Amino acid sequence: MHDVLWWMLAALIAGLGAALLWALVTPVSPLGNWTPRGVRMMSPTARAALFASVDPFSRTPPASVQATDSGAVTSLALTLFATRATAGGGGTAIIAGADGLQQVYRVGAEVQPGITLAEVAFDHVALSRNGAKELLYLDQSGAAPSAQGVVAANPVAVPAAPGSGVSIAAMRSGVNFGPRAEGGKIVGVEVLSSGDGSAFRAAGFQPGDVITAVDGKPITSAADAAALSGTIRAGTSVAVTVRRGDRQLPLAITMAP
Repeated sequence: MHDVLWWMLAALIAGLGAALLWALVTPVSPLGNWTPRGVRMMSPTARAALFASVDPFSRTPPASVQATDSGAVTSLALTLFATRATAGGGGTAIIAGADGLQQVYRVGAEVQPGITLAEVAFDHVALSRNGAKELLYLDQSGAAPSAQGVVAANPVAVPAAPGSGVSIAAMRSGVNFGPRAEGGKIVGVEVLSSGDGSAFRAAGFQPGDVITAVDGKPITSAADAAALSGTIRAGTSVAVTVRRGDRQLPLAITMAP
């Protein structure tokens, strides 16, 4: 019995050894010597077409074509405020309804029941209405503001010419100075306009200005604030620092002789 088992074990070991030897000496596959395939490169035309169809800023599937001028102008009570056309025919638009509420719509989104945004161009969009295309353009009905009107609505004081300046009499009657306290401490001199404001503007001041330093010396007390009036004399120029909003600006107050 022991001899039978021994011969069976020996045969199994011999079979396993033959299988191992076969695996070591035979090729990887029965087809012979195997080599990996080379890298497949897309043609420049196919690569350009692939990149043109992908918009990393929008997940909306690109439309087939961009908006064109073919189609009737829509009669819907909609107002187009802005457009953003993207590669491949996609895009977004800011559109408001009759209520004036502005919303952002992507290509394919429903603007109103049964009305979808079909295409976007730089100055208009195309809406799909019962299978027909209608165009909605940016509102250009209002006239552009004139440069003269903008300047007139935003007056700016003209800088004083060399040799000129604000007279002492005009300064005393048109500009008032008062201590500015914050947190219980004097932090500067508040500049206020009186009269028609011409002297105030000619000196270079604007409403809300606070003088925080004179000739580089900070104003920290009522005495410093009172001394400012004494530095303003005919034929002189006083260098001050003005706090205007959140900025500190240098300003020269030039007095006429």
